[in-house]
Amino acid sequence: MGPRGRPALLFLILLRTVATQGRPPQSHTLQVILGCEVQEDNSTRGFWKYGYDGQDHLEFCLETLDWRAAESKAMTTKLEWEVNKIRAKKNKAYLERDCPEQLQWLLELGRGVLDRQVPPLVKVTHHVASAVSFLRCQALNFYPRNITVRWLKDRQPVDAKDAESEDVLPNGDGTYQTWVALAVTPGEEQRYTCQVEHPGLDQPLTATWEPSLSNTLAIGVISVIAVCVIIFFTGILFRILRRRQASRGATGDYVLAECE
Repeated sequence: MGPRGRPALLFLILLRTVATQGRPPQSHTLQVILGCEVQEDNSTRGFWKYGYDGQDHLEFCLETLDWRAAESKAMTTKLEWEVNKIRAKKNKAYLERDCPEQLQWLLELGRGVLDRQVPPLVKVTHHVASAVSFLRCQALNFYPRNITVRWLKDRQPVDAKDAESEDVLPNGDGTYQTWVALAVTPGEEQRYTCQVEHPGLDQPLTATWEPSLSNTLAIGVISVIAVCVIIFFTGILFRILRRRQASRGATGDYVLAECE
């Protein structure tokens, strides 16, 4: 599948009009979106739309070579523009011929960049807050933008409503990043797996939270200390019991000898 492009020329124009009869100046915003896109079957589609003060205003129709008014106050402009038939044909020529040619040239120019696939770097982090464990799966430095990140519990997908996710955000180097977080019961973290699917991966990538070495070492040291303490007190208790038994045995022999 070749790269798809959706370049658009977007103009934001602030028009300041001065009303008559002593009224204060009024500011209006005219938005224009003009461009074309290449579909997966290499066909093209052009678009030319206007917005006025944040609302749809006018749209050029390639099939009928006229303008469709989205609101009543656009009718005056619509009728004025439709008087000039040559202008309508020039609009059609640009959207169906000139714009796709420019787009194809841009796609060829940037094909090496658009075709590249950078797999994501995936890591799972863990933190505890208010007696609740949180797992966060981060997908970093990937390209292209489309990616699927989800959590599995015992290899079964977790309902997306139970997870908190962030939109895919751009990095400064042209790659993207995102994350999905999940609240879990403390002690059950190992039952959860993060699964990532991306065009740069040959197969879905999975990752789990692994306790850090420092945490593991601390747990090991504490366990060793606890075992040593138990052995120490067990040894002391054993020696005390031995002494008591030895003392009772010596007292018994003395009384028996006296009786003889």
